Amino acid sequence: MRITRRLEFDAGHRIPAHDSQCRHLHGHRYALEVTLSGDPIAERGASNEAMVMDFSEVKAIAKRIIVDDWDHAFLAYRGDAAVVGFLATLPTHRTVLFDAPPTVEHLAESAFRLLEPEYRDRYGNHLRLERVRLYETPNCWADAECADLGRR
Repeated sequence: MRITRRLEFDAGHRIPAHDSQCRHLHGHRYALEVTLSGDPIAERGASNEAMVMDFSEVKAIAKRIIVDDWDHAFLAYRGDAAVVGFLATLPTHRTVLFDAPPTVEHLAESAFRLLEPEYRDRYGNHLRLERVRLYETPNCWADAECADLGRR
């Protein structure tokens, strides 16, 4: 059985070497979808009986690990010296640094790697993170899936 929970957040970024408008500082309303698989919980009388995982718990984990950190932050490439230097002059500014340009592909993969251990088999029901889908716009997204990341 698979379940999916969606969360949204706002963040800025830039792709420094990109040939189009994305090389400029800009922001997005990101949507993060977390898809889990597992067996429905069989414990009689449990509040999460017959659920793979309670959606409120799915949300709480993704919020704590990703959204609370990335929301209203600038997602920056550590190698983008000009932007990283500028952001450092803003003492209360929230900046999240990545080891590659913050493309939607890289962000989806980063989110998957951060979230995967948090969901892994929490209830003995073979729970696992199957996919993180990150929408950069309503029409553009990237999927990071366990099958793809497991081969690297």
